[in-house]
Amino acid sequence: MGWQPVEAAGDPGSGKSRSNERLEEMRALLDDALETFLSDELRGLEPDVADAVRYAVLSPGKRIRPLLLMASYEATAGVDPRIAPLALSVELVHAYSLVHDDLPCMDDDVLRRGRPTVHVRFGTPVAVLAGAALMPLAVRAILRGASLLELKAATVDRLVAMLARASGASGMVGGQLLDLRAEGRAISGDDLEEIHSGKTARLIAASTVMGGIAAGASQPTLEALHRFGMDLGLAFQAVDDILDLRGTSGELGKESGRDRALGKATYPALFGLEETEKISRAFANAAIAELELLERPEGLTAIASYVIERTH
Repeated sequence: MGWQPVEAAGDPGSGKSRSNERLEEMRALLDDALETFLSDELRGLEPDVADAVRYAVLSPGKRIRPLLLMASYEATAGVDPRIAPLALSVELVHAYSLVHDDLPCMDDDVLRRGRPTVHVRFGTPVAVLAGAALMPLAVRAILRGASLLELKAATVDRLVAMLARASGASGMVGGQLLDLRAEGRAISGDDLEEIHSGKTARLIAASTVMGGIAAGASQPTLEALHRFGMDLGLAFQAVDDILDLRGTSGELGKESGRDRALGKATYPALFGLEETEKISRAFANAAIAELELLERPEGLTAIASYVIERTH
């Protein structure tokens, strides 16, 4: 993509390989947990809506957000496969956001993750209902995961509150509204960061903080995880903006060039591609600098590196 990978602390060879292997193990745990969760939780849902939910959630995504939650948990509490069911919560919220973002009244996208979008496949009314169903399912995932981890009621309350804030008016919903209002308008760099903080970074930050909350991390550690997540989320969005211009639809699994066609507020539109590459690296390096307090930051570092190096 024209930039160097973010440098991770320690041995760049074997340490990176072990981290990547662990991320693959975590992804496998997530996939198994998703299958089990959906089999249990969708039984009472109308079949068309249940099929649309499964289609949205089980599409071949990167699983960045639940991986971040798991990696944050492991960074302070160590390895525990029981964290995977809790991590599903942020993936379910992310899936909801994609279903609704793709709707004709929003970005009107027809391709997502290499497949027709949910409203194209199932129709707009079913897509709206599937997206709405994913939000309470995310809370169910927290409750199920918290029970497996034997978390206290006060901890469960904190997890639900964190996810709700990241998803609502001060998070994704608010960010999406600002994003729509900015189409075709000249905005400032501060305005752009506010948009991308809401629509992307706050759910990523919630993912990292929720892992720390579940692990019983200290307040300074939680604050560092929040800063890490916000910086990484902005790096993620900057790379997304670059890929929309440079990637093909086949590579991205969605229509390329949509940001420009819709007049979206993006980093390249405001700063140009070369400067956006510098911005993405700066955000990622700032994120990694926040990991000094953690005992085992390797998983988070590996994810940050992937965010910058990815090609889709």
